[in-house]
Amino acid sequence: MRFPLEKVDQILAVATGFLTGLTLIIAIGAQNAFVLRQGLRRDYILMVVVFASLSDALLVFAGILGLGQLITSVPYLLEILRFAGAAYLLWFAYGAIRRAMNPEVLVPGEKVESNRWKVLGTIAALTYLNPHVYIDTVLLLGTIGNQFGDDRLLFGLGAAIGSVVWFFSLGYLATTLSRFVGNKMFWRVFESLVAVVMIAIALTLIFSPLK
Repeated sequence: MRFPLEKVDQILAVATGFLTGLTLIIAIGAQNAFVLRQGLRRDYILMVVVFASLSDALLVFAGILGLGQLITSVPYLLEILRFAGAAYLLWFAYGAIRRAMNPEVLVPGEKVESNRWKVLGTIAALTYLNPHVYIDTVLLLGTIGNQFGDDRLLFGLGAAIGSVVWFFSLGYLATTLSRFVGNKMFWRVFESLVAVVMIAIALTLIFSPLK
């Protein structure tokens, strides 16, 4: 019994989307750093990883369905996002520096009391004020996905699955580092690294025009 060629093409579309999506989101970035931080703090981690995963899926499918063409037709939109994103990243880095100077330790297993809406607003800003997400996720993945013709939505599905796997792994596997969360030096180093990542990305946005 021969395996239908149509099924092979569909599986290829999903697999390509999965691997391409993972390749683009695994790089260290502001969003990943925040997800990791929330995972370490066990602070609204389910909400954060679900939001990040759904946002990636939304942006991928938006690109496949034509948002990428709209963005390229109005280039100043990316410029606005470029500087707004840089400003927000610098503000977030400032907060990380303050936390690094006066770190708060956590008792393993202790739940952190924080503001749900503040956490949601932060992950939303780090996701949607990042112009690179529109270049990589919307334009690049959208363009690649459309090469699969009728199977382009399956490509998007594969990329969405890749996002779910990555963000849930990043958020929940962070608990393997739980033995360190009661150490002030660990938080001082971690928050300092977060600040460096945020500042580096912000400076890249300011001094490297988007292409």
